Amino acid sequence: MGFETERIYFRKLEKDDISILHRWQNDTDVYMNMSDSFDLYSLEDIEKFYDEIKDGKNYIIVEKNTNKEIGRVALPFLDYEQRNTEILIMIGEKNYWGKGYGKEAFQIILDYVFNELNLHRVGLKVFSFNEKAYKMYEKFGFKIEGEIRESLYRNGKWHDTYLMGLLKSEYLNQK
Repeated sequence: MGFETERIYFRKLEKDDISILHRWQNDTDVYMNMSDSFDLYSLEDIEKFYDEIKDGKNYIIVEKNTNKEIGRVALPFLDYEQRNTEILIMIGEKNYWGKGYGKEAFQIILDYVFNELNLHRVGLKVFSFNEKAYKMYEKFGFKIEGEIRESLYRNGKWHDTYLMGLLKSEYLNQK
């Protein structure tokens, strides 16, 4: 299976990506929608993070025309025995937001987990204020399976965290 579309491809996360991860991790616009923390991370913190995740299913999303790294996708809790995982995805380069790159990358990773890894279920978390992400996940067939009420305080308000999931049968039935 190829990890690519006409516009993007995936490559394995490499040690040289530490500086990119550091920049994305410290950009509050990027991590506002992804993390419940606004902590700033040192380069040493990101190096430790890299050492923890380097052997897993972690990919950098690259835009083909420019060969520029634009985001990251990961399967951090891959469980082959129970045939499920969680997906983390982010477009770290803000000038690539709203142009369909996240959707393309999400399609690639869903095809991979269901068709190549033969997983049964995929889950993810999304903050209630991140409407664009929520709507994209819904279009792919994800359903809210749980809600952690008022779990995040952001911009002077409490927000919920949605736990969403998609089964392989649901994914294949919509294709």
